[in-house]
Amino acid sequence: MSSKQQSARGRAHEPAANRMRARAERGRGERVQPGVYRLRLPLPFPGVPHCNAWAVRGAGGLILFDTGMYAERSLAELERALAMCGLALSEVRLIVCTHAHLDHCGAAGAIIEATGCEMLMHERHEHLRRMLADPQALLDRQLEVARQSGVPESALRRYAEQRRAERFDVFPVPEPDRPLREGTEIETDLGAFVTYETPGHAPSHVCLHQPEHRLLISGDHVLGRVSLYFDYGYTPDPVGEYLSSLDRVQALDARLCLAGHGRTFSDVGAHIRASRELVHERLAALQAAIADEALSAYEIVPRIYGQGLSELNAHWLLSKVLCYLAHLQQLGAIEQVGSDPDRWRARAGGGPLAEP
Repeated sequence: MSSKQQSARGRAHEPAANRMRARAERGRGERVQPGVYRLRLPLPFPGVPHCNAWAVRGAGGLILFDTGMYAERSLAELERALAMCGLALSEVRLIVCTHAHLDHCGAAGAIIEATGCEMLMHERHEHLRRMLADPQALLDRQLEVARQSGVPESALRRYAEQRRAERFDVFPVPEPDRPLREGTEIETDLGAFVTYETPGHAPSHVCLHQPEHRLLISGDHVLGRVSLYFDYGYTPDPVGEYLSSLDRVQALDARLCLAGHGRTFSDVGAHIRASRELVHERLAALQAAIADEALSAYEIVPRIYGQGLSELNAHWLLSKVLCYLAHLQQLGAIEQVGSDPDRWRARAGGGPLAEP
């Protein structure tokens, strides 16, 4: 393992939601290099206080890669960040969303209303549409998945109450003017950014690469702090998709990563390798946990993460464990035994996983 890889791997983390605290955040902007600007925008989540949008000159104005989340002061904070870079919201000509999670595309509708710009996003954004169309149905589905995973009824009630008490502003996210597909090129003053489909974190996820300048706009696929999350229930094997997407992005040999959260970083290859290693560590830990006994996903969580589920971390941790289970089942390494709740055990002859 290289020193850069060790550094990236050393920053690997999983959120300890019970130790998180909210911080007051304001929009901030900075120039990364000529024609490229980081816009650090506030989020309402404890422990994840901001996300990044990236403004790049082109199309006779600005191209905005991601938008941040919509809230009462979203446009004001975006304008504040732009002004710190000598830019203005009125210059935005195009929005390009790396994926259909609200902290990356939630403010798109408000920006479009203010500027009349176009928006591009991958067409596999049904996970966003379902959430916006019927939040209660989505919550009911999450509760049923948790119930089948062994979460006690008392904890389900607390989680449901906490979720219903949350109030987030939502501005309608419009349908994209054009789909963002493999090979779509976004022309900028730096040259074209080429789109690569990178599902795993979300079915709609893409990364964009500028080969001459070796810039990678990575969304949540590769982050400065190695942190994993996968959307559960929309594709058969999100973890397998994610690992394949890491291979695709590693082959691009990017020199500078513009990620969806945190600062820019240059040791892109080391971060990709560290992400892959963490996936394999989690898979190996899960496989070891059920080597001698069948366990539910609820019982597996503390054996992998060292903490049980809470109202704050339940969706995050349970979704990841269920995706790891789906991947191991696809590989034939484990099998489901019984139901109500669903339990899993290592499959006889399944063998250990290959090294990353």
